[in-house]
Amino acid sequence: MRLREDYRTMTGPEKAALLMMSVGEENATRLFSIMDDDEIKELSQAMANLGNVSSQMVERLLVEFADQISSTGSLVGNFDNTERLLAKVLDQDRVSGIMDEIRGPAGRTMWEKLTNVNETVLANYLKNEYPQTVAVVLSKIKSEHAAKVLGLLPEPFAMEVIMRMLRMESVQKEVLDDVERTLRNEFMSNLARTNRRDSHELMADIFNYLERSVESRFLTSLEERNKDSAERIKALMFTFEDLGNLDPGGVQTLLRNAGKDKISIALKGSSEDLRNLFFSNMSERAAKIMREDMGAMGPVRLRDVDEAQMYIVQIAKDLAASGEIIISEGKGDDELVY
Repeated sequence: MRLREDYRTMTGPEKAALLMMSVGEENATRLFSIMDDDEIKELSQAMANLGNVSSQMVERLLVEFADQISSTGSLVGNFDNTERLLAKVLDQDRVSGIMDEIRGPAGRTMWEKLTNVNETVLANYLKNEYPQTVAVVLSKIKSEHAAKVLGLLPEPFAMEVIMRMLRMESVQKEVLDDVERTLRNEFMSNLARTNRRDSHELMADIFNYLERSVESRFLTSLEERNKDSAERIKALMFTFEDLGNLDPGGVQTLLRNAGKDKISIALKGSSEDLRNLFFSNMSERAAKIMREDMGAMGPVRLRDVDEAQMYIVQIAKDLAASGEIIISEGKGDDELVY
């Protein structure tokens, strides 16, 4: 059989067939398992008719494949894209269950999520649990939130919880894991289905997209009507200046995922400290070029700066949600992860 050596004559299915034969049986089996019957038939027919292929053609295919993968640009995951992808391979009930779990209230760990659950909702759930379980939960969430929850529990029950917290020593990992698993399966999943999103969290997200003058006007009016809600929304809002709490690795990850043009415009309206943080995490040459580009821009409209900053903030939130960066408040272990 003649040896095939002309790469330019290969069709798409033939390239796919050659790639499948090059990645080994184990990897090929995994790929076949996620294809539909028509795809498998087309690929199998191409594999059967491939014939002898030179090693040079195999090498060229792998180089082309690697080049195409690396040139796709940065990828940022978010809830909508994830749900859309899952819907292609899972039934709707399973997709809804998974998305309800990962959305939940804002927070990366179970205890961070609980801190963002309304104290009345949490107290109503915990009052039906064992006092020892409640003691474990209150010892893991922030003290301010634990105090609000404790104050809403029936007094005799609250005293039982207090006594157990006073006698509590280090909690065994197995016990902690069991409590966390119960909370996730019985409480958080139901909460996510019945209350997809806290109203203050939703408003904070909307306010993040308002122009500065409009945002300021609304917050001022809200403070006059309901100061607690205004303060809660401000605490949940995430601004471009909050990126100053990123560690060097986080800044570098953000730089790789956000366009340099957008960052240049966004930094035009930032503090000097934030500019220096970004510049210090670039190469000297890249920082010099960006400074020169910013200088050459001249005056930039505030609206353009706001749009660029909102764009980068959204990328930062998506990166934090996927665990690629951590956005902290700069208060030790207290972290805000969106």
